[in-house]
Amino acid sequence: MNLASSELFELSVPERIRLVEHLWDSLAKDAEAVPLTDWQRRESDACLDGCRAAPEGGESWAQVKADILAG
Repeated sequence: MNLASSELFELSVPERIRLVEHLWDSLAKDAEAVPLTDWQRRESDACLDGCRAAPEGGESWAQVKADILAG
């Protein structure tokens, strides 16, 4: 899809949403190309270390989903 920036605003809302979804999907495919900052890497490593140290911690997806839906 080749669009000038002015043409983007002429798209309908559903068309713009689809465009954003396609862009997001393309970013997800190249996630490795987006570098993490040092802070983000430390946070990610700390979270992973915590999960590995206590794999029984946290809640199941079923429980998290139920909590969300219960509001």
